[in-house]
Amino acid sequence: MSDDLFVRTTPPDGAAATANAAPLAERMRPLTLEDFSGQEHILGPGKLLRRAIEADRIASIILFGPPGTGKTTLARIIAQATKCRFESLSGVESNIADLRRVVAAAANRLANAGQKTILFVDEIHRWNKAQQDVLLPDVERGTVRLVGATTENPFFYVNSALVSRSQIFQLEPLAPADIEAVLRRALADVERGVVAALVKARADQSPDETTHTLPGAPAVVADDDALTFLATIADGDARKALNALEIAVLTTPPGADGIVRVTRAIAEESIQKKAVVYDATGDGHYDTISAFIKSVRGSDPDAALYWLAKMLYAGEEVRFIARRLVILASEDIGMADPQGLVLAVAAQQAVQFIGMPEARITLAHATVYLATAPKSNRAYLGVDKAMEEVKSGVTLAVPRHLRSTGSKRAAKTLGHTGYQYSHEGEGAYIPQAYLPEGRRYYDPSENGYEKRVKERLDYWRALFEQAQEKSPPKP
Repeated sequence: MSDDLFVRTTPPDGAAATANAAPLAERMRPLTLEDFSGQEHILGPGKLLRRAIEADRIASIILFGPPGTGKTTLARIIAQATKCRFESLSGVESNIADLRRVVAAAANRLANAGQKTILFVDEIHRWNKAQQDVLLPDVERGTVRLVGATTENPFFYVNSALVSRSQIFQLEPLAPADIEAVLRRALADVERGVVAALVKARADQSPDETTHTLPGAPAVVADDDALTFLATIADGDARKALNALEIAVLTTPPGADGIVRVTRAIAEESIQKKAVVYDATGDGHYDTISAFIKSVRGSDPDAALYWLAKMLYAGEEVRFIARRLVILASEDIGMADPQGLVLAVAAQQAVQFIGMPEARITLAHATVYLATAPKSNRAYLGVDKAMEEVKSGVTLAVPRHLRSTGSKRAAKTLGHTGYQYSHEGEGAYIPQAYLPEGRRYYDPSENGYEKRVKERLDYWRALFEQAQEKSPPKP
């Protein structure tokens, strides 16, 4: 195990041991931008947010991203780097009175000492519109520098007036390599990391009344594949990985040599079943169904099955998935394979009839069929083109020969004559106008079954044009 991480240290003093009561993820929060892992797209050298922090030009910002990506940590780093007072409120627990109290204190500090305040509002999307509106005047005056954090898309869940006064920065899930680096720092940091927690745990069990320490020094060895497993299974959430590592260290007895060894097997036992980041009413829901539909449309059955599996695993409503497949069957498959709609509707009915877990089989069947079917959106484009013309005021009168007659006498009296019954023509087709201006909305593709439709339609249209040349319509 030449690459394994081996750490040995002396126990901390009593004060440090008390501080170690906080979870590892809290203790290991980075204190500077240099220690912050990931988010290179906004914090890399020369990137906008990093330049704004280093130049102390932070106004109001909203940090948007999944849990465990560093939103709270980044807010604290901004406050420290810009020498601002850090005040924190919660969108779940704090109310307007709390907000007014913090803002009043910030205004007092700014007026008397010239010190600016970073107001961090965690889960800002949980505040209602009235609560968010209270912030607006103080954000505009610069009484506080707002740093809002949300796991939901702020353009949907945060007051538009507040969004327009803030810069939005999206944080991405951390890459496994970034999380593994965080885990290694937690193993190497003798003051805040897992070794310090292990010392405290042992001290709590058999404390030395004088020094609150234990004789000797604990040691921790973490196998490379154990760290890689935790970094991967954490699904971009550094907090989850750190907490799992701490559980692994604190619950594993030392070997005969006194060393705590974290193996892959121990790591697997120490982390809960992987929780898919999927909010049934939030971005996880919309992003995943979007990826699913686009994968089917893009004829990639493998990607489509993965996104389907993610939705099913996360507990998505199967009837919702089935409905979207029915829509897709007409919107994206269309006339290239008319059986796509038949199969999608059958799947939708079957899903309601059998339920989960067997419904996953039916949904997979429909998903693979539609993903591998030829694609055409020409019928969909055609009706939208026609609706746009109707919407814009281009309303065409029904030609007289197509109007309802009621009786032969009424038809003759009203002039509703001239209609030819198509089934009396060769191939059940008679060239006659069905639109007064001969407009076209449906332009078939050459994909799948629609290629045959195109050939048939081209033939009929050619017959119609020949008929028009022989007998042009009356002015």
